[in-house]
Amino acid sequence: MNIVEHVSQINSLPCWRGQIQVEPLAGGMTNHNFKVEDSGKNYVVRLGADVPEHLLWRENEGRVSMTAAKYGFSPAVFYREPGVLVIDFIDGRVFSGDDVRNPENLRKLVDLLQRFHRQMPLRFEGYTIMFWVFQVLRHYRNMLAARDSAYSGQIPELMKIAEVLERDVGPVDIVFGHNDLLAANFIDDGEKIWLIDFDYAGFNSPLFDLSNLASNSELDEAQERHLLALYFDRPVSAGFWRSYNAMKCASLLRETMWSMVSEAYSTIDFDFADYTRENRSRFERAWQHYTQT
Repeated sequence: MNIVEHVSQINSLPCWRGQIQVEPLAGGMTNHNFKVEDSGKNYVVRLGADVPEHLLWRENEGRVSMTAAKYGFSPAVFYREPGVLVIDFIDGRVFSGDDVRNPENLRKLVDLLQRFHRQMPLRFEGYTIMFWVFQVLRHYRNMLAARDSAYSGQIPELMKIAEVLERDVGPVDIVFGHNDLLAANFIDDGEKIWLIDFDYAGFNSPLFDLSNLASNSELDEAQERHLLALYFDRPVSAGFWRSYNAMKCASLLRETMWSMVSEAYSTIDFDFADYTRENRSRFERAWQHYTQT
């Protein structure tokens, strides 16, 4: 579907009150995003079908979005139907890595994540998913084998590393995770920070969100230790630090294999091959550091 067809689909939605103005938004590697002005109010429209190769189910995304909005974590949901999610547009600053690394912002993000992790399960209605990164990696191995990927010869070694990391992570607490904490998934409107984009949200270890946030925003070791101490309200022991870093390596490996699978399956216009190279390099640096400490 091209942009003209997307705009036509948006115009046909039954939720609008008047003549709308539609503007494409940048970003979105599994969906298409648009800003819509309707009767003086702005919305974001997210268009996207299920993505089975990534275990991404729009019904789950919609349910999480509804609950997160109801309890103030995310913008209000204005309308949804299969493959369509319309939410309020937040007029604010989309975070960058620099914003995440700011000490005051980092404190606020820890508070936001603590509340999201612990409160969402108490308020969620209906089913949701379990996002266990190591099972996702096994799924990606199978998806790549099914397409006879150019990376097939490299996968056995990567999966051996995944086995080591899963063992080293060890026992974990389970919370309700976002599971895709790019800096751009936080928006500051000047009064509060909003959390958006729940494509992969579901139950997980808090270590995944924390390590994912840290690696995506390039926190240094001192900032990472501070992040963990803030979140868990205790000193970071050597064993816990190793468990955290194992999860960080797994997060980076997941992003690498996510991109490998996207190369084979996605129809989105994006240079996934370059994205694979970038994330493979980030993973290899983290893995090398992990094995040397």
